[in-house]
Amino acid sequence: MQKKKQVLFRHRSMEMGGVEKVILSLLENLDREKFDLTYIVSLHQGELRNKVPAHVDYIKINRGKEDFSNNPLINKIQIAARGLKIKFLEKFPAIIDQIYLKKKFDIEIASTYADYNSVIQSPNRNSKKIGWLHSDITVQGLKGILPEILRNLQSFDHVIYGSQQSYDILHQFFPDIKIKNESVILNPIPIEELKIKAKEFPVDYGKIPTFVSVARLHFRKGFHKLIEAHKLLLDEGFEHQIIVVGDGEERENLENQIKQLGVEESFKLLGTKMNPYPYVKNADFYIMPSETEGWPLIIAETLILQIPIIATNVGGIPEMITNGKNGYLIDYDAEKMKDGMKEFLINSQLVATIRENLKDSEKQFDNQKIFDEVTKIIES
Repeated sequence: MQKKKQVLFRHRSMEMGGVEKVILSLLENLDREKFDLTYIVSLHQGELRNKVPAHVDYIKINRGKEDFSNNPLINKIQIAARGLKIKFLEKFPAIIDQIYLKKKFDIEIASTYADYNSVIQSPNRNSKKIGWLHSDITVQGLKGILPEILRNLQSFDHVIYGSQQSYDILHQFFPDIKIKNESVILNPIPIEELKIKAKEFPVDYGKIPTFVSVARLHFRKGFHKLIEAHKLLLDEGFEHQIIVVGDGEERENLENQIKQLGVEESFKLLGTKMNPYPYVKNADFYIMPSETEGWPLIIAETLILQIPIIATNVGGIPEMITNGKNGYLIDYDAEKMKDGMKEFLINSQLVATIRENLKDSEKQFDNQKIFDEVTKIIES
């Protein structure tokens, strides 16, 4: 019998996000007869922290914020102590392997650029190292760490791109980069589970036309622009509401903007939900106002749930949406967002065409092919 390969996934934490869902899907579906899977996180933190499959050896280096005291003083001490531990282990990564892992791995996987250092600097020099790239690395927010990302990409034995756009951008802007081996593999989607979750509980938005969006509240997700667009559309007399599922560092700024524009009753931030899909399934429309994206899993999931989508024409989104056929693409601009929403509200023929074309959406997603491609890379 062939010996199983020892495979290690390294990641930061388990906040609700597309990358984390991809990790969980891979951990659940990679062949258990071929691979022994270990998953190590720096922080046992986030909404998905207890969703790791039972057959996976799940190792947590630091406690999450959920485990800390409610006492403000004790909480600050706990966070400060954790921060010192994280910095110490970043300086001496070999200690992580000695204390927490205690065995050698054949393969080590970095699921996003934030994990590259921990894999490339692994004291296990004999492991083959795989890095996933989901992002457009030319975005302004990555400028400070771009040299480090490029250096790490060239150190991996294999780089997997989550979208064709991620591959194209890298080679267009950095034509001299030398990647040893590379593949474009789209993210897997648990289609049947998604459909079941979408029916888990009822959501009633009333008779008001409703746009929904699911994302972390980060500046590049464009919700500040969407609030502007929402106000412009209301001022033109078009009744509608926007529901945002998700949380993040921009929440306070967005709440202040909502209050300033007086749209508290029609632009609602629901916070994070463990199951956001009933909110999507019961909305009239989905809207993604992002400034940048990779290959957003939520767009694929919304296509499968057959909800008409308005999305910015960025990242890997045009790989999923053909404008006017199965969705509507717009520029990253408040006026364009307003125009897109208005089009959905007044152009019933366009919406009907999109809904009809969405009936075949799930045919474009072949999970088994994705798992087979990842398996082939790990095995080779």
